[in-house]
Amino acid sequence: MELDEINPNVLNVKPSAMRKFDHDISSDPQIVKLTLGEPNFNVPEHIKKAAHEAIDKNESHYAYYWGVEELREAASNYYRDKFGYHYTKDQIVVTVGATEALSSTVKTLFKPGDAVILPTPAYPLYNALLTLNDLKTILIDTSDSGFVLTPEKVQQAISDYPDYNIKGLILTDPNNPTGVAYTQEQIENLAPVLKDNGIWVISDEIYGELTYGQAHYSISKLLPDQTIVINGLSKSHAMTGWRIGFVFGPTGFIDQIAKVHQFTVTTPTSIVQYASIEALTNGQNDAAAMRKEYLKRRDFVAKEMKEAGFDVVHPGGAFYVFAKIPAGLHMDSWDFVKTLAKEYHIGLMPGDAFGDNAYIRISYAASDEALSTAMKAIKQMVKDKTKEKV
Repeated sequence: MELDEINPNVLNVKPSAMRKFDHDISSDPQIVKLTLGEPNFNVPEHIKKAAHEAIDKNESHYAYYWGVEELREAASNYYRDKFGYHYTKDQIVVTVGATEALSSTVKTLFKPGDAVILPTPAYPLYNALLTLNDLKTILIDTSDSGFVLTPEKVQQAISDYPDYNIKGLILTDPNNPTGVAYTQEQIENLAPVLKDNGIWVISDEIYGELTYGQAHYSISKLLPDQTIVINGLSKSHAMTGWRIGFVFGPTGFIDQIAKVHQFTVTTPTSIVQYASIEALTNGQNDAAAMRKEYLKRRDFVAKEMKEAGFDVVHPGGAFYVFAKIPAGLHMDSWDFVKTLAKEYHIGLMPGDAFGDNAYIRISYAASDEALSTAMKAIKQMVKDKTKEKV
């Protein structure tokens, strides 16, 4: 048997460059990593206690494949109060993190050969999922519109690809890697062109609780019949390793997503589901303390990077700073992060992994000490390398 005889869509997807780079630099005992979107906060104690109680009560059996009913009811109430979602428990599927939620949704909504719009820069998972499902990807560069997808750009893409069956858009709000959070006005401007062209919106709102100075506004309010919302507890409750996500969608379509989910993973871990009931029932304010710290870190990192000569995208949400490498360094993103890791022991993510090789991404979901060390090193590197170019 030959490797080229397997599914060509799998061969066309490369392993995550982000994860590989993070793994490679982890062997450096001195490395300070601002690479992955991993909160440095621990899971709140009341949630951990609920997990222990679930173990003691032997809640270790197969759960219903849609998810524990009490958890879906709690999710319905929680996200209604937070963001105005209007989904009953029967319009919610509990998934193994937001990644599986996205995977099951993409596989359900689109037929092989359909086209999906992907604003860039974007989290690399999306493009991989589209490739694996034999879909066409229409990349839209948003760097000239403040990293915000505009209705004009959507309409232009439709005009540029008249032979494509454009069926979907993946919207990340707030965005990873830029940290841009859409305003209500921007969402309201975007919705009509999507409605008029019958385009499904997969709205990834995993960072919805981490916005600064503005409230998160979900496009599902305007397009309830053609939006699938993805959310979860990884960022809001620092539960990345617990792997709990949610899919919210209109009746009928959510039933089909649930079917794909069932035959992909059966059901998320039962113990974690019971702990998640506690997170959503009594943890409405768990993100508040984290958000306060993230805001201070955001302002510190943005200030330091600007002083170092970087153009910084204003992050209205999430916990990333996306910064353009000074032209005087004559480096692309891989040159920059590899040099910074090797010579200065600081790990960042290359913008190329997200679709823009002129930028680097900094995760400020790290300790104040780590951020301070990193900023000093970056400033020193810029100083050193600028001298070398003179």
